[in-house]
Amino acid sequence: MLVAKELSKRYNDVTALDSLNLTVQPGEVFCLLGANGAGKTTTINLFLNFIDPTSGTATINGLDVTKAPLETKKYVAYIPETVMLYRNLTGIENLEYFAALAGRPDYLRADLLNFFKRVGLPDDAPDRRVGTYSKGMRQKVGIAIALAKGAKALLLDEPTSGLDPKASNEFSDLLRQLSGAGVAVLMATHDLFRAKESGTRVGIMRHGKLVAVHGTREFSHADLERIYLEHMHD
Repeated sequence: MLVAKELSKRYNDVTALDSLNLTVQPGEVFCLLGANGAGKTTTINLFLNFIDPTSGTATINGLDVTKAPLETKKYVAYIPETVMLYRNLTGIENLEYFAALAGRPDYLRADLLNFFKRVGLPDDAPDRRVGTYSKGMRQKVGIAIALAKGAKALLLDEPTSGLDPKASNEFSDLLRQLSGAGVAVLMATHDLFRAKESGTRVGIMRHGKLVAVHGTREFSHADLERIYLEHMHD
């Protein structure tokens, strides 16, 4: 579903991403780990066609994102560190608006409420203004938007940053539900624990290069931390 082939991005003399080769299959949660500046966000932005690659390709559902930018966006949903919603609108008004932008203006109120229920938002959340929501609630609205859109791929950039442990755990549960439904998930994160809990594979990035890929069942949390730190000190 998500494929990078020799994908690179350079800014003058700085290489932000260096010849990335990566495939994320339907139902897989692939977590990119690395320090700031390792190339994680650059990878996400290239798949979203927010920036152009210097060389190589990023494809979604077999389509090159630079050649079919509108078509590829039909298949993908994006959840950044802070989900941008209209604070003065209610949760259900936000969901209705973004679903319509995604080409689904036909949902009834009952349909929209069901999306809120599926992501575990409180019963009073749909009719409350988003300005009253916690960060964890806004992230869940982001997942609800992805469900309403029928996204086949989900791109996430530090989605659990700033969430308390309970909210982070709930978010991981939602990712497992999505992967169980066949959604391909690519998540950039600093959270090694969350990567182990919710990921099927992890990739460690350093200085724009993908230096290691492991299945999360191969090791414990402590092993993942040790492997990560070894790569950071090379």
